[in-house]
Amino acid sequence: MEFDAVLIAPRRAASIAKGLWHDKTINTELDACLAACPDKLALTAVQAEGGAVKRFTYRELAAMADRVAVGLYRLGVRKNDIVACQLPNWWQFTITYLACSRIGAVMNPLMHIFRERELCLMLKHGEAKVVVVPKVVRGFDFEAMATGLRASLPDLQHIVVVGGEGESSFEKLLSGPAWESEADAASILQSNRSGPDDVTQLIYTSGTTGEPKGVMHTANTVMANIFPYAQRLRLAADDVVLMASPMAHQTGFMYGLMMPILLRQSVVLLDVWEPLKAIDLIRDESVSFTMASTPFLTDLAKKRGVFRQDRAHAQDLFVRGRPYSGPAGRAGTPRAGHQDCFRLGYDGKRSRHPDPARRPGRTCGEHRRMPTARRKKSRLSIPTAAKHPQASPAS
Repeated sequence: MEFDAVLIAPRRAASIAKGLWHDKTINTELDACLAACPDKLALTAVQAEGGAVKRFTYRELAAMADRVAVGLYRLGVRKNDIVACQLPNWWQFTITYLACSRIGAVMNPLMHIFRERELCLMLKHGEAKVVVVPKVVRGFDFEAMATGLRASLPDLQHIVVVGGEGESSFEKLLSGPAWESEADAASILQSNRSGPDDVTQLIYTSGTTGEPKGVMHTANTVMANIFPYAQRLRLAADDVVLMASPMAHQTGFMYGLMMPILLRQSVVLLDVWEPLKAIDLIRDESVSFTMASTPFLTDLAKKRGVFRQDRAHAQDLFVRGRPYSGPAGRAGTPRAGHQDCFRLGYDGKRSRHPDPARRPGRTCGEHRRMPTARRKKSRLSIPTAAKHPQASPAS
């Protein structure tokens, strides 16, 4: 696809000078993780239905990204081609984005709640060459839906199905063959990478007030949000992220896919929101951060009795959303809060919460100012138990 991201060049000098753009890419940061902590647990993907768990170290994550990248190249994907991805929070979502970045392709994340109308509009407008879908989620056949739309999508060349059984399965086409071992793999992986000002993501607006609009993001524009936010919350490599917000939404994409790699963290993905399952993961995986809307907080707060089983060890969670005064707000002593942040569970643990001296009402970016919303910090104890036994290594 030909992109016309005309605002990148005129904004570049000022954005670099102000420290808003960092001239990094997900490729440089994944390579840095591979060099610094190759055997650190990078990703744990948990399926709520059935309980399947898949774990990747950074070494395994990079290897699988390389494999799938060469596999996409074999399907004809080239620089600036669109690879659409309509998956829940499965490990294949993360891998697909990393693979696209290895060969300069652009990922188009699509919410898995979309059906024919939305999907057809976005795939056609974005000129997607490949779409990656699940076979079935919650009883709905995504493969059949995508196949039914194919005749009206002239640019679509491949439907890749995670969990599929035929020749078009993700496993058969991408993650199964040892593509990274082929003679030309190194050249493919090194000569086509995206730069910091190349479009890396095409994401569509919700279409609430009209037809959805395609938003073009580069590594610089996406990371301009992530770095200051992480610094503001003093997040570090020892934090463990839980991401249950969909990664096809920018919240999940930035803070469940990109940020853990930028900070060399471990991330736990949950594909279907189940509050009790989330509590188990917070406890068993030593989760210290999540980003979500207030309904997630409400659901957790309703289970606050579970949190109080053991007050010996507590973790810090940050939950982002609109002003909130629900059950969690009544669970402890109300305090003046910071915009967009809640702290849950800080019984004796030293706070890494943002500097309270900073003037409230400011966001982390330069492009928007929002009025200060009244926030309440709530006390919810999250017991920490032994980690789950390691699942079988990624293959």
